[in-house]
Amino acid sequence: MNRSPISRLVGRKVGLVAAAILFLQCGDSPPVPEQPNVIILLSDDQGWADIGYNNPKVYTPHLDKLAANGVTFVNHYVMPQCTPSRVALLTGRYPGRFGPHVLQATNEPAFPIGTPTIASMFQASGYETFLCGKWHLGSSPEHGPNHFGFDHSYGSFTGAVGMYDHHYRTGEFYEAWHRDHKPIDGSDNGVHATDLVMQEAVRFIERKREQPFFLYLPFNAVHTPLDERGEFVDQPTQLDPQKPDRWRNEDKIQWFNDPDGKIQSEPDPEKRLLLAAAYHLDHAIGEIVAALERTGQRQNTLILFSSDNGPQVNWPGNAYPDDLLLTDFNQPLPMRGIKSDVWEGGIHVPAFANWPGKIAPKQIADRVHIIDWFPTLANLLDYQPQTPIPWDGVDISGIVFADGSLQKRDLYWIWNRQTNRWALRFEDWKIVKYGQGEPASADVWQLFNVKDDPKEQHDIAAQHPVIVTAMHERFLVQRSKDLKQSGESNR
Repeated sequence: MNRSPISRLVGRKVGLVAAAILFLQCGDSPPVPEQPNVIILLSDDQGWADIGYNNPKVYTPHLDKLAANGVTFVNHYVMPQCTPSRVALLTGRYPGRFGPHVLQATNEPAFPIGTPTIASMFQASGYETFLCGKWHLGSSPEHGPNHFGFDHSYGSFTGAVGMYDHHYRTGEFYEAWHRDHKPIDGSDNGVHATDLVMQEAVRFIERKREQPFFLYLPFNAVHTPLDERGEFVDQPTQLDPQKPDRWRNEDKIQWFNDPDGKIQSEPDPEKRLLLAAAYHLDHAIGEIVAALERTGQRQNTLILFSSDNGPQVNWPGNAYPDDLLLTDFNQPLPMRGIKSDVWEGGIHVPAFANWPGKIAPKQIADRVHIIDWFPTLANLLDYQPQTPIPWDGVDISGIVFADGSLQKRDLYWIWNRQTNRWALRFEDWKIVKYGQGEPASADVWQLFNVKDDPKEQHDIAAQHPVIVTAMHERFLVQRSKDLKQSGESNR
């Protein structure tokens, strides 16, 4: 008889025996299934403080409940922007391994066809695989998600799109909304992108099937353009000329009026708009969980959630259809930096894992990264690739399913095609450099102790030259694994 994922983990991981015994004692919880369904929820530009369990001003009850009943990653890292984080998630590798073109948002093909991905692993393991939402790893059908392990796909090829007409910026990639790489006539006009992704996901969950499924849901929310019209679909979100601190029809739109009154207690209209988008996203996730419960699949489904990077904060507008200029519209962060920064605010985001009866509720303070999800899920499936995958991530099963610990390791960030933001963290130490030019020597770095100085306000490089030198050497090892030119062969 094949062993369950937890049994296989126990067989390989010292210390998981106690966890397995604990799971078996969880009342009427069913035994761990051989092949659980897996859903990855990825929000867009949702900063650390733009979720309720980190900030009581935000109304996200469904996300908060999932986090409270699962493992909350207190120190979860991603890359500074959307495309790089998606590369890291799908491949388990730092984006620089594929060349400089994916160190920032791009419509170019991110990595070669044939690159192992989470989806191709699930597909090879007998799963039905579906991407529903934002791809942004190659914005043309020739490099769409169906070439990388997804049986089917629906949503936008590109990054941001108009929330109601689903078009990208005027130009080559304007017709961004598709089903299985074919543009959809009318782009499903008049329905908010968050609702389209939710409705499609619910239909997928409710469909009868013989095999387990992997569902990847990278939402467009809460990325700009922020546009929450409610039932007034023919009236783009605009401030009321008669009441400049109110949005038109705000009193009648569900997403501005949560039951607890949190959104209406925010005096800044632009912050209310972001809070409304977060409420809308949370509602969609609640509908997806309800579909799992309605179909009897909730106990057999692992849900993983993360944002792709830190908050946008300011946006000039006029890039996408019905795109507003917005200023200081996210919730304030207790850390330095925002989206596209390698400061903590750009890379430290909310994340959790939830699996009823299999993952005990707790908070994990260990530093984890979205690159860890692929090797961790591979372990869960007992997946053995024919050719070893050079993951940068590590298997974090020992801290998720038990009270293990992670080995000491580097976490590494670079950003921008003409790279000008660099950082590396090892234990509590973090080196940071902004500005053009490879960090060729140790004296170019700033040094911070992130535990003692979480806002990264005090550069202590001068006081710790030995530590800076050691950190620089670690950086050079990581940098040596990157491709310096796009199109270079992967090592």
